[in-house]
Amino acid sequence: MNARILPLRRPNGLRVLDLCCGAGGLSMGYYLAGFDVVGVDIHPQPNYPFPFVQADALDYAAGQGHAFDLVHGSWPCERYATVTRWRGNPGAHPDLIGPGRQAMQATGRPWVIENVPETATAGVLRPDYLLCGTQFGLNIRRHRAFETSWGGGGDLLPPCWHRKGLLAFEHKGERAYADAMGCTWMTNLEARKAVPPAYTHWIAAQFLALERSAAA
Repeated sequence: MNARILPLRRPNGLRVLDLCCGAGGLSMGYYLAGFDVVGVDIHPQPNYPFPFVQADALDYAAGQGHAFDLVHGSWPCERYATVTRWRGNPGAHPDLIGPGRQAMQATGRPWVIENVPETATAGVLRPDYLLCGTQFGLNIRRHRAFETSWGGGGDLLPPCWHRKGLLAFEHKGERAYADAMGCTWMTNLEARKAVPPAYTHWIAAQFLALERSAAA
């Protein structure tokens, strides 16, 4: 566990399990929305800012996922990413989106899957939400698709604004790229695989609104 983990907050009393969490960009969004977060990844994540378990995400979801209020999965995206097609080796990367979805559904808890938009184009992931940094006022273009157990809906966001000079990897290799996403605790290398916390902060707000509506 990272000795620098942020304190528990639990203002809404809910816990989220972040599978394939990486260095915690999306975990941070849930934390800012009021959740306690536990991250799971098969690789060590020394800069992850919350309680962390190094484990196989599918196995952990099967054994522990039911104990959380919301289960999030950022299953590996390399098989569908555009850069993998350019290299001509998509078959060299596992396709865990289907098995991941099944594992999350089996928990009986609400769930969210995040991945690159190419998964939606390929029909592998249903794009209930398609988000970009420019929708949240971030100086970065980074599209991600989200499939949720509740199927979308909720607040509307402004359209993307890809103004001239704004490129997805404009700051590649620079500290400015991680900072532009709001992932200030990460290394440059970790940030290249990260997603801005603003995305799940917003996703969490949609989930909480639906929960309040269902309870009313």
